[in-house]
Amino acid sequence: MNTIILSAIFGVVMMFSGIFIKNRDAFKSVAIITLLLLLAFNVAESHGFLLFHIDTTYFLHFSKFGLLFNSICIFSTLVYVLLSGKDIDKAGKNNAESYALIFFVLCGIGIVTSYTNLLMLFLGIEILSIPLYILTGSDKRNLRGNEAALKYFLMGSFSTGIMLMGIAMLYGTTGTFSVEPVTNAPTGHMLSYLEALGMVLIFVALSFKVSVAPFHFWTPDVYDGAPAVFTSFMATVVKVAGFAAFIHLFEGRYGTMGSQTYRLMAIVIVLTLAFGNLTAVFQQSVKRMLAYSSIAQDGFMMFALFAVNDTAKEGLLLYAAAYSLATIGIFSVLAKMEDMTLEGFNGLAKSQPLIAALVAIFLLSLAGIPLTAGFFAKYYMLAAVVKTGNYLGLVIIGVLFAAISAYYYFKVIQAMYFKEGNIVFAPVTSGFKYLLLAVGVIIVILGVYPSSLLSLLYF
Repeated sequence: MNTIILSAIFGVVMMFSGIFIKNRDAFKSVAIITLLLLLAFNVAESHGFLLFHIDTTYFLHFSKFGLLFNSICIFSTLVYVLLSGKDIDKAGKNNAESYALIFFVLCGIGIVTSYTNLLMLFLGIEILSIPLYILTGSDKRNLRGNEAALKYFLMGSFSTGIMLMGIAMLYGTTGTFSVEPVTNAPTGHMLSYLEALGMVLIFVALSFKVSVAPFHFWTPDVYDGAPAVFTSFMATVVKVAGFAAFIHLFEGRYGTMGSQTYRLMAIVIVLTLAFGNLTAVFQQSVKRMLAYSSIAQDGFMMFALFAVNDTAKEGLLLYAAAYSLATIGIFSVLAKMEDMTLEGFNGLAKSQPLIAALVAIFLLSLAGIPLTAGFFAKYYMLAAVVKTGNYLGLVIIGVLFAAISAYYYFKVIQAMYFKEGNIVFAPVTSGFKYLLLAVGVIIVILGVYPSSLLSLLYF
């Protein structure tokens, strides 16, 4: 509850601060301070300290998993603002409003990680989505950004309509918006056709939100057209929050939905892994390659939804941290480059050796190479499927596509270290390098000691 209310309050504060603060650089400082407060109060809530005592029975339930997920999202947003604050300033004229929208997104995340009512799921998804439509088109001078914002808005509106239809069908069948009656259905209980159709429609709508194949087609154009600094936020914090909503909705439902659910989920996972990885291989734009690779990363996060066990939930937490931090780090570097193609990275190791080394660590983590957080994130996802004892062939498919992903990630590393080029790189401060180094260290620590994060789920 602390996160939901405080993020909304801080968003309003940021919005009205534009009236009183004339120094554009001050907005970043205010956002950092408020994010630190938000993180502190969310951690305090996980230890039983509540600022607001509100009865949310039948609407919200704040579990250890949801609160830790909030902490990961808030911390990732803090890292994002620290690394990309100057780029946020350049993306539009209204700095205060941009930061306010980011806080409103965090408010939506707080809802989707703790809802027990389908209406709260709808509200959380919309509070999370609407600010993103605005951020995507924040640079009015960029026609591609305006086009991306329109596509995102239209696709988001259609998926919202599909979700509402699914919720209506579930309500018509069960007589309640609560998630609990279906989740706690007796063993052997089978869903009615209307109830199953409602679940499928909600699944399709959430698949649109997180860009899972075959509902991903808006993603490359939107990610490529939006300002790089906001693409970073959309492709990380927002995406992983969608999977938190996913796993909470479907947790415990497989016993009632039958073996067809496993088949449907397996098909979606294979399609997502195949399309994301195979298309990313042929991209020359690193920004667009990361857009397709984010679809491939969705395929791995879908393993958690396939398994829905303790290992899957632990893996999703680790994946959220590893994927978000690595991608935010890469995009913060990408935003400093004039040429975002593979050729634009030629010779980066000679002109910026520390930054090139850290980008290599981030790419290795996304590829799932040992000693990085991405390795254990993928391991937990595959282990969760093995634990179910079903569709073990999916594990082999996942490993094969992880190997394919290493190919296009290593192309960037090859360009940085083994090719010559004239890098056009914006001036960076030593503070930026130290922050990027800190993110790289965190990724390595999580790759060596994943328990440093996962232990927080139990203590």
